[in-house]
Parts: sequence; structure tokens; C-alpha cells
Amino acid sequence: QEVAAFRQINHITSLEMDVNVSFFDFIGGVQLLQGQETRTAIPVIIIGICVSGAVGNLLALLIFFRDFRNGRGSEAKALLASVASTDLLILLLCAPVRAVTFYKRTWTLGSFVCSTADWFQHCCVVAKTLMLALTTRAKHTVTTGDATTEHLCGASWIHGALVCIWIVAMMFPIPQMLFASLLPYGSDTICVSEVPGCASDFMSLFYKIYPTVTFVVPVISTVAYYTKTLHDEVNNVPNPQHQSKVTLVLLCLSGTLGLMLLPEWGTFTWIRLGYNKPPAGLLIFAQLLLYACSALSPVILMTMYDDVRQGLFNIWFMATCRGSKNTPGTNTCPKTEENATEAHGATNAVVANAVSVETDKENEDKEKTFPDLEHFWTGRRNTQVEQEQDPVPWEKEEKML
Repeated sequence: QEVAAFRQINHITSLEMDVNVSFFDFIGGVQLLQGQETRTAIPVIIIGICVSGAVGNLLALLIFFRDFRNGRGSEAKALLASVASTDLLILLLCAPVRAVTFYKRTWTLGSFVCSTADWFQHCCVVAKTLMLALTTRAKHTVTTGDATTEHLCGASWIHGALVCIWIVAMMFPIPQMLFASLLPYGSDTICVSEVPGCASDFMSLFYKIYPTVTFVVPVISTVAYYTKTLHDEVNNVPNPQHQSKVTLVLLCLSGTLGLMLLPEWGTFTWIRLGYNKPPAGLLIFAQLLLYACSALSPVILMTMYDDVRQGLFNIWFMATCRGSKNTPGTNTCPKTEENATEAHGATNAVVANAVSVETDKENEDKEKTFPDLEHFWTGRRNTQVEQEQDPVPWEKEEKML
């Protein structure tokens, strides 16, 4: 059994494709695959990536939401929350289309999804790349207390920047939507991209500029910036622990994005510049890496970013406390559930209160006397000796003798 997708492409181009078409490629996933293994294994892998990645990104968004609600937000956290939202869109809306395509081997989702599948996926990928590049201009300091409102008002530039990023991300992949069409193949249909010959020169130039502007330049500049910043912080800053950790997290995110999206962008440019068709296995591997990148980003945040890891512990702490409260015979958890340090402080307070109570009891015991002795000493204290009365009359009796 072999994967013969591009043999089928050559067959289609020789029989049914117009001679004026200068470019031909599948959209929405590789179709016309042969072999039962590819029909079952690839959709299962995609679904597994989608489920795990969606859970991770939802947890990351919940943690960032709690931080902003508790007044511990920052510009970098706002952009990372936007990145997590974009990853969630990729995993929930783009990846399932590929899973259905690999399972059906032909296109069954209609003309609208055919026209917008690759366009929307490229929008999300480009937006994610530009958002990570924008984090180089964001502040990493956390604002607390009354400064949060002023900080959010001063960081309104982030909203404008995100709007501009999404506009650019939606405009660049427009050719992916314009040249998409359904092509009959026997009793079935396939979703393909056909570039007419009159637009071949312009599209050839466009497909050289598009990956460079939206992938190569942002990734290289972001990785170079964070590498230099990390080096300066480690060598020049007096206390670089916290700041260098945040920079290291952003460097890992940018480097992971560049490495895992390189096969996707490489095959995309390779096909559209008119070179020989790459193997179908390479195309499938590139698409799987794209979705795995969206699933790996929250893992990096939760393992390397101290604030996100602490927020994950807090959520787990709250969930376990609520479960223990519903179970009879278990100890109740402290009411302060903001973070682990507050819970630890509550435990110390309980211990301190117990120690103080024991100390008070000991002091009361020391001051308290037994009832009989108290009566005896009270009687002795109230006894008064009259002046005329001799307290020791037996001494006078001895003298008289």
C-alpha cells in the first residue's frame, strides 16, 4: 500500500484541468490518498492533538483571566492570551476539517468550506506569528492594586495592534480563497486551488513575498531579540531571575513556532513556486506539526512560566478543595484560595492560634489554685491579731515558773 496522491494529481491535470491553469494543488488537506492506514491513523492523531491542545489552551486562558481579574495582568500576558485564543481557533475549526478530509479522501464539506478552509488557517497562523513578534514591544511587569486601571488604560495600544494584526492576517491569504474551487472527480469532488495563467507572474512574486513577510522576518527578528535580551539580562541585570525567566519562555515559544511551522511554510512555498511536487508524507507531516505547535504552546507556558504554573496549582487546589467539601468526613480547606502561599499562611495561622490557646490554658492553670488551699490562705489573710492579746501565752507561763 502506498500514498499516491500526486500521481492522482498528475492524472487529473492531464485529463480535466484547463490548459490555461498554471498551478494546481489540493486545499483543505491531501485528498485521493491510498491505503487504509492513512485513512484511520491520521484522523485519530489529529483528533488526539485537538483534544489535548484545546484543554491546555482553555486552562491557559482561564489562568490569564484570573490574573487580570485579581489585578496581576501585564501587556505580555494579554498578548499570550491572544496567542492561546488563536491556537484554540486552529485546533477547533481548522484541524477537524483536515481530519474529515483524510478520512473521506474526497471533499464532502461544501463549496463555502472549500473556499475558506486554507484561508482561515493561514489567517490564524499569520496572526499567531505576528502576535509573538509584538511581545517584543510589550512590558512584562505585573501591575497590582490601584495601578491596574491606569496600566490597562495606558496599554490600549495593544487593542489597536491586535486589530491591525488580524486585518493584515486576513488580507495576505486572500489568494487562498479566490483561487479555491470544487473539481469533479468521477462521482466525487475534490477541493483544489487553480491559478490561471494570466496571474502566474504576479502570484509567483506574491508567493515569494508572502512567506518572507509573515513568517521568516517575524520569527528571525523575534528569536534574535529575545536571545540578545536574555544575554543582557543574565550578564548585566543585578537580579535577573524573574525577568530572564519570562524572556526565556517567550524565546522558547518563538523558537518552537519557527521550527514546527518551517515544514508547512517550506512545502507551501515549494509547491507554489513551480518546483516538483513534494511527497505526500511530507505534506501530512507538515500539517501535523502545525497542529502540534498549537497544542505545545500551553505546555511550554505551564511548565516554564512561573505565573501560569502558579495559576494552574491554584485551579487544582480549588478543585480538590471543592471535592473534599462535598465528601463527608474530610477536612475542610481554607477559605483563602487565591494562591498556594495564602493557603500556607492560613495553615500557619491555624497552628499559631492553637499554640496561643494552649499557652493561655497553661497561664490560667498557673494562676489557678486548688479550692482547699485557696480557702486556707484566705482565712489566714483575714486573721487579725488584737494588740492587747498575747499571741504566745505559753512563753509567759514558763517565765512564771
